[in-house]
Amino acid sequence: MDTIALEGTRSRISTMLPLLGEKQRRIFLATEAITLGYGGVKAVSAISGMSRTTITQGIKEIEMGEANNLDSGRNRRKGGGRKPISEKYPGLKEAIASIVDAHTKGSPVTPLMWTSKSVRNISDALSEIGMNVNYVTVSALLKEMGYSLQSNRKDLAISPSHPDRDKQFEYINEQSKLFFLKGCPVLSIDAKKKEKIGNFINGGREYHRSGDAPKVLDHDFPIKELGKATPFGVYDIFKNCGFVSVGISADTAQFAAESLRKWFDGVGAQKYPEAREVLITADCGGSNGYRVRLWKTELQKLANQIGKEITILHFPPGTSKWNKIEHRLFSFISKNWRGRPLLSLALIIDLISATKTGEGLSVECVVDENDYKRGIVVSDDELAAVNIRPHLFHGEWNYTILPSLPR
Repeated sequence: MDTIALEGTRSRISTMLPLLGEKQRRIFLATEAITLGYGGVKAVSAISGMSRTTITQGIKEIEMGEANNLDSGRNRRKGGGRKPISEKYPGLKEAIASIVDAHTKGSPVTPLMWTSKSVRNISDALSEIGMNVNYVTVSALLKEMGYSLQSNRKDLAISPSHPDRDKQFEYINEQSKLFFLKGCPVLSIDAKKKEKIGNFINGGREYHRSGDAPKVLDHDFPIKELGKATPFGVYDIFKNCGFVSVGISADTAQFAAESLRKWFDGVGAQKYPEAREVLITADCGGSNGYRVRLWKTELQKLANQIGKEITILHFPPGTSKWNKIEHRLFSFISKNWRGRPLLSLALIIDLISATKTGEGLSVECVVDENDYKRGIVVSDDELAAVNIRPHLFHGEWNYTILPSLPR
């Protein structure tokens, strides 16, 4: 091949190639290859770094008279190029969601989500089910699905994590799916922090005219006549519905059980008339902790009253912030009343009831005026009378309370 011709080709390619679009580069390089004759495709490919397949495709377009007949503004024919990954693997996003669901975490104060599984681990898990998707694509899809990289957070406990922590998350996930498929309610419960009632400062900001911001007390001492309010939430995970019972007494196991009873009487009986079982996910500690005897005896009373089996799954120690009610209900309640002094119990009820989201969250709120005593002792005999069935996997965290037969 003529050396002078090759040098001329090299000069033209180095000058023109950076200025051209995809289609123009393909046709230009194909023209240069045709001009060089035999071996031209190989030579042009070596000079330009473009693949031989692309140059050969350009030659075919020239020979078939298609070089100038592509749709205006298009670099390729319709249907050309690599197919979207979602077309290659239908259901890809659903598969990713299934893999990360048990490992999904959410901030208690924002609706953001993130996952403890690395994108490489997710890519490997997808390969096992026949979807060969690299980790870069997995990362992009997670971003589309509402996941995001997060900065450092207070996730490290002083005590080491329980070795079965992740397995417990997976167990909760699988049981939740099973109960949902059976048409049974899957609930997430917890008590929100106590709120002082009165003209006290409330975190957050709202728009006001300059100088018209609400004036609040310059101290945080509770007002005895007004007291404190404790919202106890019951969140229906799959229906995205919240129920909050606001107590004005102590946060005890009796209060927690009564909040569930109010949910069953006001909501559950209408929404799940045929359900024979109920699944409840709860924190490991607090008034509904797995070690609280009164919690189990009160659940027995509730099971007897509603005539349903009640299954409780506790999150492992140190993981309460990943209880779904935290970032699907409580965070939006906090956002709804941010910057507003909680002047009265009635205002608290109104603000909670008015909580809504674009994803369809609705919240019902009631008042619990009962007086709950602290320090109630449950004897061994009372605990032994609870008709409890521990699960094979961590029966201390996972158990079902069955209605007791009348004696």
